[in-house]
Amino acid sequence: MDRKDPIGESTSGKTWREGACHCGAVKWRALTPDDVEIDRCNCSICTKTGFLHLIIPAANFHLISGEEMLTDYRFNTGVAVHRFCKKCGVKSFYIPRSNPDGISLNFNCMDKNSFHKVTIKEFDGQNWEQHADSLAHKSRL
Repeated sequence: MDRKDPIGESTSGKTWREGACHCGAVKWRALTPDDVEIDRCNCSICTKTGFLHLIIPAANFHLISGEEMLTDYRFNTGVAVHRFCKKCGVKSFYIPRSNPDGISLNFNCMDKNSFHKVTIKEFDGQNWEQHADSLAHKSRL
């Protein structure tokens, strides 16, 4: 997790970017596409927290600091692992139910101007079971 991936270095349409919680206690870097499709979910937790999903492979995510500052929250099926900063309460990333082999980054916790193209897609999380297939395997992109 302390790997030093060069922020801003581009590799075949992907760039290493950083993200953090509000207070900065939890910091991470992630290799993300330059052109992204972000999911805005209307489920109860995403609506209340303003989470915008950018799902990536877990191998493209590195926690820089703050593991000890994270607390987990699970609900419903308990598969998704929602990780919040104990200090500021912000969820800057989590392990999603739809892609348990991936990481869902909160696009609101990243520099949005570093992306070339951003498309925001509405996702009906209130009816998650009927629509989950559209999110499956995004972590392999």
